[in-house]
Amino acid sequence: MDTTNAAIVVGVDGSEPALRAVRLAAAEAARQHRPLRVVHAFVWPLLRVPVGPPPGGPPGSGLRHQAERVVAESVAAAEAAAPGITVTSEIVDGEAAAVLLGQSPRATLIVIGDRGLGGFGSMLLGSVAVQVSAYAACPVLVARGAARSDGPVVVGVDGSPRSRAAVAFAADQAAWRGAELVALHAWRYPASEGPGDMQPLVYDEREVDDEERRILAESTAGLAERYPEVTVTRRVVRARPARALVEESRRAQLVVVGARGLGGFAALVLGSVSHTVLHHSDCPVAVLRHDR
Repeated sequence: MDTTNAAIVVGVDGSEPALRAVRLAAAEAARQHRPLRVVHAFVWPLLRVPVGPPPGGPPGSGLRHQAERVVAESVAAAEAAAPGITVTSEIVDGEAAAVLLGQSPRATLIVIGDRGLGGFGSMLLGSVAVQVSAYAACPVLVARGAARSDGPVVVGVDGSPRSRAAVAFAADQAAWRGAELVALHAWRYPASEGPGDMQPLVYDEREVDDEERRILAESTAGLAERYPEVTVTRRVVRARPARALVEESRRAQLVVVGARGLGGFAALVLGSVSHTVLHHSDCPVAVLRHDR
């Protein structure tokens, strides 16, 4: 689908994490020169709960009016964060994850908070963020950690097609932000050739390191020509990929990961690395499920 003029969509529910997502989405809309659409999922009609003012109540009461206030406040926050952007809004009947997933085929980006209303304080990541990151038909940006205007854009690279799509997305982000791009490839054992293959019990560490560097070089080939304004730093480390990316997130303004990489089971739509980074990153995280 052509998403040249597609909007950035932000999910709101009146919570503080959602307002952080609104500000992040507004900044993204300004950077990309795209419209922003504020979407609120209104679940109450599905539960057959009365949504109008209660008998004898003031005209502005009731669940429907409350939803309208949430949306109006979110629109105002977006316009204050990025004056001049075009902001529209919509209240859609349905459960939050389902509504946002329904928006994703027509969006260029979905932006959500890491937790919403009703979330348990001890939960690092809400169920809506997990579901939308795992199944959306467009990239998903989760507002968590510190919202920094400096620091690099960091992308995890493992040589898979999805990771190459993450590199392209991260390079776009670095160009829009005027930021350094750090392409990080972490390894603990020789690179997997695919699900179920066997790793050698004995291997030459120097040879393996050379092979891992080749994977990184191939995955980032052509960036200098396509993005001459972006400084690209390629880094190979011997560490768990998720731990290395979380460590990098402490100085980054954005971390980009593919939903699944090499060695993942087809049934696991959100891989262990992306799942861990979403839970523990110290800055916003973008997740790419599709190669678009």
